[in-house]
Amino acid sequence: MYKATEAKLRRNRKRNREKNLTIVLFLIVPLFLLLTFTYLPFLDMIKYSFMKWDGFSVKKEWVGLKNYIEIFTRPEYLKVLKNSLYYFVGSIIQICLALFFAMLLNTKVRAENFYKGVIFFPSLINGVAVGMVFLYFYKGGGTLDSVLTFFGAKGDHPLWLGNPQIVNISLVFVSLWRYMGQNMVMFNGAVMSVDRELYEAAGIDGANAWQQFKYIVLPNIRMVVSLNLILAVKGAISVFEIPYIMTGGSNGSSTFVIKTLQTAFKSKKIGLASAMGIELLVLIMIVTFIQKRFIEGKED
Repeated sequence: MYKATEAKLRRNRKRNREKNLTIVLFLIVPLFLLLTFTYLPFLDMIKYSFMKWDGFSVKKEWVGLKNYIEIFTRPEYLKVLKNSLYYFVGSIIQICLALFFAMLLNTKVRAENFYKGVIFFPSLINGVAVGMVFLYFYKGGGTLDSVLTFFGAKGDHPLWLGNPQIVNISLVFVSLWRYMGQNMVMFNGAVMSVDRELYEAAGIDGANAWQQFKYIVLPNIRMVVSLNLILAVKGAISVFEIPYIMTGGSNGSSTFVIKTLQTAFKSKKIGLASAMGIELLVLIMIVTFIQKRFIEGKED
């Protein structure tokens, strides 16, 4: 009996070694790719952020914190961060609309799957295609101007992408249209997971629709709301695709990421651009940490 037990233990140890070896072998390639194309370039970017370098010459001049000081002292680098406020406000509106449609489509609505598909469809479209479509939508005499004229709007229509006062609002609308479906799907899944018996009990107690949402739905989907808020802040700070395709950052629509790319590849200031990238990462981490702590504190 002792020999049988010992043999069984040896087989178990051998099986565990083979299992661990299999796991390691499967992880080697993805870990190698992650290290090569993510962590090593990130470490290089940190190193370059303390240097003055044009990206081509062999000579790299160590400048210490000069790049970081320049970012915080030159108005043109701080000004583009203000545009993130437009996208942040747009993201909040987007989340509210997505939550509204998720709640609405979880009631007894005919063809609800069709409406879900219609709302979610824009998030499947490539960003370049979205930008090109809305270029024709906003251009003078384009779709939007034609619709406004059809409904009786007279006079000259504004330059939707040429007026610095409204260009960011126009671009935010494009982002809202594109990403609202993604938020709606996340909220829809969360709302569907709420126990139906809670609604029935609340209905018996006389709770109206708003009270059911406030005291039943919202507490149960708090983590999903938190995730969407974190993604909204991250997206607002690091927005790039839509404004770059539609305006190239002109007319006051430049964002921090666009300014970073222009600094790196047009001005040939790789060190300064690297410092801007590090600053963007730190800013996102700080905002996410504060937001996460605030929401966790509310839950406690």
